[in-house]
Amino acid sequence: MKLQVSNTNAPVWRDIMVKSDLPSKLKPLEVMSRNLWWVWNSEGKSLFRDLDHDLWRATGENPVMLLQKLGFERLQEIIKDEDMMSRIEKVYADFKAYMKEPMRKDVPSVAYFSMEYGLCNALKIYSGGLGVLAGDYIKEASDSRVDMTAVGFLYRYGYFTQTLSVDGQQIANYEAQNFNQLPIEQVVDENGNPVILEVPYPGRVIYSHIWKVNVGRMNLYLMDTDFDMNSEFDRQITHQLYGGDWENRIKQEYMLGIGGILMLKKLGIKTDLYHCNEGHAALLNLQRLVDYVQEDKLDFNVALEIVRASSLYTVHTPVPAGHDYFDEGLFGKYMGEFPAKLGISWADLMNMGRENPNSDERFSMSVFALNTCQEANGVSWLHGEVSKKMFAGIWKGYSWEESHVGYVTNGVHMPTWAASEWKALYEETFGKDFFQHQSDTKFWEKIYTVSDEDIWNLRMTMKNKFINFVRRDFREKWLKNQGDPSRIMSIVDKINPNALIIGFARRFATYKRAHLLFSDLDRLSAIVNNPQFPVQFIFSGKAHPADGAGQGLIKRIMEISRMPQFLGKIIFLENYDMIVAKRLVSGVDIWLNTPTRPLEASGTSGEKAEMNGVLNFSVLDGWWYEGYKFCKQAGWALTEKRTFTDQSQQDKLDAATIYSMLENEIVPLYFAKNSKGYSPEWIQYIKNSIAKIAPHFTMKRMIDDYIDRFYDKEAKRSKKLVAHDYAVAKEIVEWKEKVAAAWDGVSVVSINETIDHNSPKTGEAYSTEIKLDTNGLGTSLAIEQVIYKVEDGIEKMVGTEPFKVVGHDGNIVTYELKNKLREAGVFRYAFRIYPTNVLLPHRQDFAYVRWI
Repeated sequence: MKLQVSNTNAPVWRDIMVKSDLPSKLKPLEVMSRNLWWVWNSEGKSLFRDLDHDLWRATGENPVMLLQKLGFERLQEIIKDEDMMSRIEKVYADFKAYMKEPMRKDVPSVAYFSMEYGLCNALKIYSGGLGVLAGDYIKEASDSRVDMTAVGFLYRYGYFTQTLSVDGQQIANYEAQNFNQLPIEQVVDENGNPVILEVPYPGRVIYSHIWKVNVGRMNLYLMDTDFDMNSEFDRQITHQLYGGDWENRIKQEYMLGIGGILMLKKLGIKTDLYHCNEGHAALLNLQRLVDYVQEDKLDFNVALEIVRASSLYTVHTPVPAGHDYFDEGLFGKYMGEFPAKLGISWADLMNMGRENPNSDERFSMSVFALNTCQEANGVSWLHGEVSKKMFAGIWKGYSWEESHVGYVTNGVHMPTWAASEWKALYEETFGKDFFQHQSDTKFWEKIYTVSDEDIWNLRMTMKNKFINFVRRDFREKWLKNQGDPSRIMSIVDKINPNALIIGFARRFATYKRAHLLFSDLDRLSAIVNNPQFPVQFIFSGKAHPADGAGQGLIKRIMEISRMPQFLGKIIFLENYDMIVAKRLVSGVDIWLNTPTRPLEASGTSGEKAEMNGVLNFSVLDGWWYEGYKFCKQAGWALTEKRTFTDQSQQDKLDAATIYSMLENEIVPLYFAKNSKGYSPEWIQYIKNSIAKIAPHFTMKRMIDDYIDRFYDKEAKRSKKLVAHDYAVAKEIVEWKEKVAAAWDGVSVVSINETIDHNSPKTGEAYSTEIKLDTNGLGTSLAIEQVIYKVEDGIEKMVGTEPFKVVGHDGNIVTYELKNKLREAGVFRYAFRIYPTNVLLPHRQDFAYVRWI
């Protein structure tokens, strides 16, 4: 027989994952690795890092994976290292003391819903600012001992990892997360089996695992549909953040809102309030309505009163196009069963998501949130004003100036974003209890007692750490993706600690205007190539995979950075994440932000820079519109005033202004150095920035604002509505139904005015008497005069003047207004009838208006 050269079958591989078996003495490390407290505790973070510096970096600063990969020999070395064991004991004692502190009982409990959370680099369940804001918020809830439970998703692939091709094209890589290597815990039952959440979708049940993230004292529960009880079609719900088509998006938002409420019920978690972070989670109120109608047997209108009174909606998007809208057909596919559950019609449900009821508009998640939440807020003062205008059409009887939509300016979690060196300085200068008093400006003013030299040395320390980080962590990436080792080494060598380094890092959307700096390359070249006053720019950021224009900006910056005159002077760092962000906001000298106003709802990267003595140079938009007002010798601003209606012309002007301010103000100030090698004026700007601006933009101040402006108010009213078998809620509904039934029968009997319309003069008194047939509503109706002033063709609301009830004869009620003409000019006025009841939280709660 002919012998074959070889004869073999395919290998039968068997997977086994060998983990480090931590000795009992090191078990505290495992406990702490499973709680994200270490993220903002400098001693905790440095403890994990010092177990193995290289492995810490290689694991992306993931202590769970670090402990799993530590070798047996290294574990024995740690146990024999008395100093290290003392550190472990000390940090663990601090952790236990922190966790032992009870939650506050003087503030309401809150369920917080968000599509994304940026907590640490290891847990990829965020894409950008919205997620990092949510992550910072629940960290501060832990620090402030607010009883908060957070709800979100555990994404299998999360947001993408960015690499850049040789020609500068962004490449999005979706890498699966290994849940066994993340700082999370699967929720199991008493028998140790995974808890399975059942969420009824039309025609099927979708199942979800539940995972818990320990965020200090806070619990974040994450849903996960990617397992074999679901079809491939449904497993994708939690594959990617904002991934897939519109059908996948509605499935995600269904799971977040409806599934999130069902999850809290399954876990036995009850809270006083429900906070919807962006419209993605708005359907949580739909499920809450169903529960009140089905389980408590309440009328729909009564259920709506109760749900509204305990709900808050925070909007982050300043343009209508940024909100989620669903076609009626798609919305009906998933929500068609809910009207029957609520005892309402399909048209009633659709109208709850339409700015113009009974139209053919798509269902807006934001409109639904506004219609089911008593309170709503923007994320800066300016964004609050923009939001009032954006949502004004929902309450047509009222001008945008009268809107109940409020604001809480975003802050940042200072213990997370301030470098450990800065935190040490703050604690030493401001006192040990400083972190409990971050909102108190008196503490921050002590920065003026620190010597200029100490501030400068600290800034140089942080700058050198950043430069070393770039040289170490990005050399390999650049060599891998951008070829020509000699050119890469030249770039690395040209990063100059003596240069003025300006950072620009954020999501690359076109409205962020990253292109402004490159409007005049000759002028930019002169700035960065001045041998006496060197300037360098560091860019970083991702563009959404579907945003071709944003990706084009990145490609253009890469092309410019490779021009001979900009080599090593303009640098782009790949894969902007939380590690890169923290190095940037603590290592550069200036944080640059150039959005098209007013499209920056808040922006928080500049606030993070504030905590590290980095100065801001920004358009007066979002948070900086407020921040710059606290002290104008603490940073620089591009005016908020628009000179040109044509955006391209405005961009040219703003670019020229940036160049001019750099050439004539900023660069000279930085390089006005004394004999000790620093600029005293620059240090004064840093001190002003820390003392006057930073304390107003901490997450501590932000959560205090939410408590003061919304949580306490809503909890007090909600408690009142549900007491005694929902007696007050039922009373309000009965009154509203009475008004609604009689509203069309209200009529004007007479209007008598004494004002001289031909030649009125300032100082003249006038009176108006109006008689109404209230159709049985009596003094449940009120009247007011609404006044606008016309200047340069623009109408601006002056205010309102209320009428007094001066007579009551059966259904006929007489109202009277006596007033004076106090100001000269062109005015318009009208009279407005509206229902009034002290039990209403605000006018837009029942926006019935009749103009007469």
